[in-house]
Amino acid sequence: MASVIQAQSTSVFLQQRSKVSSLHTPTLFFSEQRRFRRACTQPMRYMKKKPIIVAAISEELDMVKIKTEEVTAKTKVRAALTVRRKHKEDIKDAIANNLEALSIMMGKNVVLELISTQLDPKTRKLMRSGEVAIKDWCEKRNRNKGEHVVYAVEFMVDPAFGEPGAVTVLNRHQREFFLESIVVEGHGVKWGPVQFACDSWIQSQKDLATKRIFFSNKPYLPSETPHGLKELREKELSDLRGDGTGVRKMSDRIYDYATYNDLGNPDKGLEFSRPALGGEKLPYPRRCRTGRPSTDTNMYAESRVEKPHPIYVPRDEAFEELKQGAFSAGRLRAVLHTLIPSLIANISADTHNFQGFHHIDNLYKEGLKLKLGLQEHLFKKIPFVQKIQESSEGMLRYDTPRILSKDKFAWLRDDEFARQTVAGINPVNIERMKVFPPMSQLDPAVYGPPESAITEEHITCHLNGLTVQQAMDEGKLFMLDYHDIYLPFVDRINAMDGRKSYGTRTIFFLGPHGTLKPIAIELGLPPSNPGGPRPSMVLTPPCDATSNWLWMLAKAHVSSNDAGVHQLVNHWLRTHAVMEPFILAAHRQLSAMHPVYKLLHPHMRYTLEINALARQSLINAEGVIEACFTPGPYCMEISAVYYRQFWRFDQESLPADLIRRGVAVEDPTMPHGLRLLIEDYPYANDGLLLWSEIQTWVDSYVSLYYPDASRVQSDTELQSWYKESVHVGHADLRNAPWWPPLSTPADLASILSTLIWLASAQHAALNFGQYPLGGYVPSRPPLLRRLLPDENTNEYAEFLADPHRFFLSAMPGVLEATKFMAVVDTLSTHSPDEEYLGEDWSKNAVMWTSDKRAVRLQREFAASVSRAEHEISKWNSDPAKRNRCGAGVLPYELLAPSSSPGVTCRGVPNSISI
Repeated sequence: MASVIQAQSTSVFLQQRSKVSSLHTPTLFFSEQRRFRRACTQPMRYMKKKPIIVAAISEELDMVKIKTEEVTAKTKVRAALTVRRKHKEDIKDAIANNLEALSIMMGKNVVLELISTQLDPKTRKLMRSGEVAIKDWCEKRNRNKGEHVVYAVEFMVDPAFGEPGAVTVLNRHQREFFLESIVVEGHGVKWGPVQFACDSWIQSQKDLATKRIFFSNKPYLPSETPHGLKELREKELSDLRGDGTGVRKMSDRIYDYATYNDLGNPDKGLEFSRPALGGEKLPYPRRCRTGRPSTDTNMYAESRVEKPHPIYVPRDEAFEELKQGAFSAGRLRAVLHTLIPSLIANISADTHNFQGFHHIDNLYKEGLKLKLGLQEHLFKKIPFVQKIQESSEGMLRYDTPRILSKDKFAWLRDDEFARQTVAGINPVNIERMKVFPPMSQLDPAVYGPPESAITEEHITCHLNGLTVQQAMDEGKLFMLDYHDIYLPFVDRINAMDGRKSYGTRTIFFLGPHGTLKPIAIELGLPPSNPGGPRPSMVLTPPCDATSNWLWMLAKAHVSSNDAGVHQLVNHWLRTHAVMEPFILAAHRQLSAMHPVYKLLHPHMRYTLEINALARQSLINAEGVIEACFTPGPYCMEISAVYYRQFWRFDQESLPADLIRRGVAVEDPTMPHGLRLLIEDYPYANDGLLLWSEIQTWVDSYVSLYYPDASRVQSDTELQSWYKESVHVGHADLRNAPWWPPLSTPADLASILSTLIWLASAQHAALNFGQYPLGGYVPSRPPLLRRLLPDENTNEYAEFLADPHRFFLSAMPGVLEATKFMAVVDTLSTHSPDEEYLGEDWSKNAVMWTSDKRAVRLQREFAASVSRAEHEISKWNSDPAKRNRCGAGVLPYELLAPSSSPGVTCRGVPNSISI
């Protein structure tokens, strides 16, 4: 009987063995063989359970068959990762590479896993490929000496896996690496190559325990998210938001909000304390939270991180290597430029003035040493400075500002003073006069009667036969009005040593040739008693030598007011600071898959980093801005007062701003729907060209994804982004009635167009001319040290005796001037990795989106921006446009989109990157 059983069992086994012979799995085969032999040695036991024996063996081998078929049916999928190497590696990098090689030998690799767009049909959970490690990391890195290294890994996935929608990456190495992109493709699959634009630092597992998630470049609105990606979409946003607690590490990727409570350092002394910006008392936009502890002496002030220590921004917001190199080189130049004046200031109690205009000129010729005329005094006390001077001659010499390149003395002329208001570094404050005399909006109980001291008698003789009312009706009178923004601070400013200011108003007349000329300047001081009369001085174009020098001093005070408002309000506040909350909210609320995120992403590059650096060394207590601008420690308060009283997001688009200032009126028959009252207004002319192209591009892009209002209103991420930008990022103004709604595609397109305009063209117009157009201090002094002299005083006698020396003594001293010049030189510089408006995004190795419709529209936008640049070039050669073409007149190129690296006075980067 036992032999019969063995024969039957052998027959069954051999039949099943033949079915799995193709498996080539000896372990499985011998395991089953051992089970068979054990069965044969116990015949009586199996005699009782014969049917079960056969069934068990049959079922188990059927499972083997199923698994075999699964294995043989797997599809091979290949992923190629592009990793960017450092351009320059030092000894630390070499040591780190060796340590990394050892860790890789111990199995600490970079591990990837694909995630399907579909859920597993059986478990309804994420469908994963299984983890695969990169095995040849060191070999390829050592073999490839180029900028990029491409690694390949292979996955075996089920045919039902479908299209990969996400990739997770875990870095088990000891240090971070920069992942540019991943491309996934398979043979015989129904989907083509799937691209993942990463551009991100992958932190070591010791710094970030969780896997990084990257989504493909296919855009999805939240409601359209494939089921397999919904959970990951929510998780990624949750990780980026953080929990609002803890001190941020430099490796973190958390975006959160805080007030500007880190500008002062009360632990160093009361003079270093500054009020927090943000809150009911001083409303202000929010900045990126760092979580640093409070200072020892003020629990509401955040402790500071001083140079050279880095200040936190989310890791992917930090400057990349090329940008960091350019910025560091600029910092080095700034340090060298201000080194000798700083040393002189430290060893000498005297304030060192420029002794003549030729000393200023020598800054661009011989460098700092010859200009000072004090080198022997310095070299005797600090001999090593002579070595620095000898070895750094080129670094200590300033480039000649472009404003001097065509006409060295143009800045002295009234027409050039006026031209700067429409084609200079701050062309956004000129406004049409609609009321005469100008009226203050300040509280008369504190600041006295609101009427300006300028009367018709002051200006009528300069109006070409028109009355004041006729000139206003015909749109011929314009004004720079810095009276109300400065006057509340004037007493505090003038109480400081070496800083003097007025609240100024300047009236301009538009002549028959389309150019402006200044016809009156009002210099106002606060009343000595609240509500009393204001001591104001009105100056008109000069008629003799004495009035000419006084007129020059008055124009200098206007220029100083203008420089302050330009830097503190128009440049810093209205571009850098107001954009930061929208950027933070975009990272926190918009998935990388969201089409609006894809549109905004190029316009957010580097902004958080440059703003953090500004808090560290530019706008902080005793920083460059306070040191170089007349308001000193009150600089940021002026910025905050403007934000509270005047800033409105709905008036930040170019057309709305021009209409608000009265320099344009709506006219559907004109290009761009506007008629400019100053027809030759280079900033507005060029700006409207770019605004129109931005608006057309954004309108078309929005229409791809939002065909109707319901799509906009039902987009949870989009609505959360805008709500958080307003209610958290701009929390102090959240209840203002002027915030635009976000209900329709048109609403969305308008909001996005304004943000892109501010980040690109508006910032470029206000930033990249700072040194070329403002680097010659006498033409645009950021700081003034003397008021106009009162008659019948010794100061007036000093002025009459040597007006040239008096004028220079009112200018910034050597230290302030050279520090200012060095910093704006750095801030005016384009880095080699700059990305400009109108560049073709599809030229990148990995496409920014898989949506071919969006790619086509972006290429059309690039072509239209190129045509706009050509038009700008033509205008700069048109003699009829006297504000940009003529003898000694600089062309206006600040809104010409393209540029080479360096200080070029042109170029429109996509983002606020400097």
